[in-house]
Amino acid sequence: MVVTGSRTTGAVGTSSPGLLTQVLRFVLIGGFCALVDSGIYWLLLQAGLWVHLAKALSFIAGTTTAFFLNRRFTFTGAQKGGAGQLGGFVLLYTVTFFVNVGTNALALHLLPDLRWRVALAWVLAQGTATTINFIMLKWVVFREARP
Repeated sequence: MVVTGSRTTGAVGTSSPGLLTQVLRFVLIGGFCALVDSGIYWLLLQAGLWVHLAKALSFIAGTTTAFFLNRRFTFTGAQKGGAGQLGGFVLLYTVTFFVNVGTNALALHLLPDLRWRVALAWVLAQGTATTINFIMLKWVVFREARP
């Protein structure tokens, strides 16, 4: 077994970095993926797409990017592949899809007609979905096998 930084490699397998490192990586990857989501959202809105469909498509693009980047860089000790992990991903992202789009729609409905109303609704929806995603990815989808 070889110890390199915060990872352990060898015949036993790999372990994920510590929780603080995972949170930091998740936030950095999330920031990048939020730019993907937001960029696509604004482009689709500028193209005249219905706001809720634009949000749905941008969410799918951003969270799919986040899944693959987090699997590679954040939750490295997780067992790779398998029907359980794929099923967990599909279920999680289905739920957070509806939470994200629903939160966005609710915020757009409840917020007064402010200049930054659409941006604020997006931030609220993204923050809610991101929190759910980290918790569920860490402890359900990418959980590490117990020794």
